[in-house]
Amino acid sequence: GPMATSAATSSFPSYLFPPPASRRSGARPARAAAEGVMDVVSEAELREKGFMGMRKTKLVCTVGPACMDALPALARGGMGVARVNLCHGGRDWHRAAMREVRRLNDEEGFCVSLMVDTEGSQLLVADHGGAASVKAEDCSEWLFTSKKTDKAHPITMHVNFDKFSEGILVGDELVIDGGMATFQVTEKIGSDLRCKCTDPGLLLPRAKLSFWRDGKLVERNFGLPTLSTKDWADIEFGITEGVDCIALSFVKDANDIKSLKTYLSRRSLEHIKIFAKIESLESLKNLKGIVEASDGVMVARGDLGVQVPLEQIPAIQEAIVELCRNLNKPVIVASQLLESMVEYPTPTRAEVADVSEAVRQYADAIMLSAESAIGAFPEKALSVLRAASERMESWSREENMQRHLPQYQLAIALPDRISEQICTSAVEMANNLAVDAIFVYTKHGHMASLLSRNRPNPPIFAFTDDANTRKSMNLYWGVIPLQLPLSNSMDDNFKQTIKLLKSKGSVKPGDSVLVVADSDLNQPCAATSSVYQSIQVRLVD
Repeated sequence: GPMATSAATSSFPSYLFPPPASRRSGARPARAAAEGVMDVVSEAELREKGFMGMRKTKLVCTVGPACMDALPALARGGMGVARVNLCHGGRDWHRAAMREVRRLNDEEGFCVSLMVDTEGSQLLVADHGGAASVKAEDCSEWLFTSKKTDKAHPITMHVNFDKFSEGILVGDELVIDGGMATFQVTEKIGSDLRCKCTDPGLLLPRAKLSFWRDGKLVERNFGLPTLSTKDWADIEFGITEGVDCIALSFVKDANDIKSLKTYLSRRSLEHIKIFAKIESLESLKNLKGIVEASDGVMVARGDLGVQVPLEQIPAIQEAIVELCRNLNKPVIVASQLLESMVEYPTPTRAEVADVSEAVRQYADAIMLSAESAIGAFPEKALSVLRAASERMESWSREENMQRHLPQYQLAIALPDRISEQICTSAVEMANNLAVDAIFVYTKHGHMASLLSRNRPNPPIFAFTDDANTRKSMNLYWGVIPLQLPLSNSMDDNFKQTIKLLKSKGSVKPGDSVLVVADSDLNQPCAATSSVYQSIQVRLVD
């Protein structure tokens, strides 16, 4: 009876059973006024759930044919970054998607960043020429060739690279898509490979190949540049369309990142952030250098699973997430988070656990790939990410998990060490005093990132007068970026922002705010080179 259930649950802490959240209305938010510094999604969330109810984990959606019409709904549903993967679809389509995102920002008060992915040139892809998947039967003989033909041949796979069989020996294992099907190389005919299916399975269009010998990946360096001619053209296109960040596929080492950053800075485009996609064995070997050189990292678990045994992926994910937080770089956990929702309106419990685990590890962002790009339920998938992350975040706060985060000193020069210590202490103070919010005034977002790195309980409102800085903070955990004109007086800035937020009903008298001011706003005159940073705790009167 009902008595039994209450008795059963009473032995659990009460926060495991939160009161049901009020159903979100699908009503379109009123168009933000010109001075509307906060994006409409954060504003609605703050009104509805209060400071502590604001979601900290950022949500990235891959834009594809399935969700073009749903972009406004995805933006309302919490999409902070729209990702356009330049491997799929044509220019016109990419352009339309990117312009729609910019329109949502300009006209409807959203703050969604634009990310494009390059294709990269290090991946072997094979295609059977048909539209659907083909079954590879046990012991069937297949030909893998790079020679182009007009029509599909049975039992033939066309590989996208003419030197794909270089260094491969008879007896090597050829694995499709990290285990969909497995073949053994039985014969080399010129540059073609004849193979026998040893583990039957499905061959999907654009299947990814890897070769294994004695249980180890056969690593070959074809000497291809990380950025192909097509990639450079794609990057030009992205720059023209106003992208905020570029995700580089198949990064091999830090030089790949550095060369692109040099190119961008020569053209005064430093505001475009470079994310390294970690998806090959080679990138894992050079991980620390890659993370240090880049502005952020994407853990591309799907492609990583082609080159790394799948049981190793969870430990690798956790290690990358921790390294990124230590080195103060935002990290996105990507691929297959809710894969079953490509077809079904509800996820598996295992997928929800996977999403929650990424959130528990304090990843800055989690990402939908096929789920939003080609899936049948893009909005539902996003709402699952949102609900699961909000739930896990509140549990992490209840359990005080944040205090177990290791402190890793990053800075070397004294001014940087001061900034870092100020932010670390500010977060400790904010948590101990249980303030409602942290305010930070920042030119380039650096102080906001140092605060975010310590994963505080209260939300971080980061005020900047630079539109590019605002967009770049979209991937920082727990940061709500706001843009408004700032003066050199900390006091004026605080009064102005409080007045604005009060007028919107976002803050009310009695709210406590911890305020951190960045040195570059507080130079009394250009001659002083002293670092001037401060922490204040203020009550809204």
